[in-house]
Amino acid sequence: MGIMEIIGIAGSVSLLSGWRLYLCVFATGFAMRLDAIPIPEHLASLGVLENPWVMGIAALGALAEFFADKVMWLDSIWDTVHTLVRPVGGALLALAIVDPSDPVMQVVAFLLGGGASFLAHGGKASARAVVNTSPEPVSNVMASSAEDIATVGLLYVAYEYPLVAGAIALVLLVLVILLLLWARRVIKKLFFRTPQNTQEPGG
Repeated sequence: MGIMEIIGIAGSVSLLSGWRLYLCVFATGFAMRLDAIPIPEHLASLGVLENPWVMGIAALGALAEFFADKVMWLDSIWDTVHTLVRPVGGALLALAIVDPSDPVMQVVAFLLGGGASFLAHGGKASARAVVNTSPEPVSNVMASSAEDIATVGLLYVAYEYPLVAGAIALVLLVLVILLLLWARRVIKKLFFRTPQNTQEPGG
């Protein structure tokens, strides 16, 4: 596995962790148990993800997030609580993917992984805050379900086709930036409206 493939996988997993950290950990461990993911020798540290305790805790977290993320405003509270958890988790996953014999690469992976997770988390949290302004709760369910499906699907593609992982990371990065820009524009319109000048009669 080449350096670009490793960077692509690390970037994809880190970005996806900003959306669904617990699901990323559980899905990766489950796929490893089924031998669906061929893990190279230097990525043996990922084997901890298929530990029953790790998978059990990740499954509980994923289940709690599955329901919490579909309830209006509860999803934003959940996102706020995980503002620190997701970036750290994404950084650690990225750290586990790179070659442990290269300390420089590990530091780079940790910093970039944490930054990518934080960026993805910020895009998700901002977009969901905007969705919460919609009066119908179905918007939350649709947005959350789309994130669930996208996370599982993209995670599978990233591990199964390492050459595609880099492209996935770039697409996710662009999507996250677009979400941030869109959410910023909507929030600015909602909360920072400039009052129109009203002219009194005879003035």
